[in-house]
Amino acid sequence: MVFGGILAGGIGSRMNMADMPKQFLNLGDKPMVIHTLEKFLLCPKIEQIYIGVHPNWVVHMEDLVDKYIHIRKECVHIVSGGGDRNATIMNIVDAVERDYGESEEHYIITHDSVRPFVTSRIINDNIDAVLSHNICDTVIAATDTIVVSEDGNMIADIPVRSKMYQGQTPQSFQVNLLKRLYEALGEEEKAVLTDACKIAVVQNEPVYLVKGEPSNLKITTVSDYKVAQAMVGGKVVD
Repeated sequence: MVFGGILAGGIGSRMNMADMPKQFLNLGDKPMVIHTLEKFLLCPKIEQIYIGVHPNWVVHMEDLVDKYIHIRKECVHIVSGGGDRNATIMNIVDAVERDYGESEEHYIITHDSVRPFVTSRIINDNIDAVLSHNICDTVIAATDTIVVSEDGNMIADIPVRSKMYQGQTPQSFQVNLLKRLYEALGEEEKAVLTDACKIAVVQNEPVYLVKGEPSNLKITTVSDYKVAQAMVGGKVVD
């Protein structure tokens, strides 16, 4: 069984432009989280979708689903997010196990709510990859030279660009494997390892790469939001 896990627990502190988290801001005629949810609902291989939301915004998310979603609404579940990204994922995992039990044949496609331009090809490639490899991460090849700095002032290293990739989402997992990897971490490791695939990498668990798209951008800053508004043909904010 394949589940979707949309991560909408952030509070949008880097946007500093609205009185609500950025995932609830409108892109065109609807909130960006709804754009993202619709992409998952249009994938028939994803049987149930869980959205992890900050506890203060659960009711608002429920209202948005009621207002905007007109297909497969019964497949959408809202859960309270955790204190960080991975805690939100694990809250979603707990909800999946509560509703459907534990199974080695459960897989979850996790995705940032603020990446509303994910394509059906990327989602389906994640499903195919996770069914074959248990864990996969969506990436694009780095086009700019990547530099490493230890202090933010001086270059410490310049890696070979052909080996560099930029991480996106979805990140997809066999559910029981993800749970085992997360539970094997100490509390300090959980605080530091904020990327779910990094949890696998540090424990020598192989992670398969899925090709992303440059258009699958993460809307983090005001500039990103302006680009996204232009992409949907909406009014570009000042």
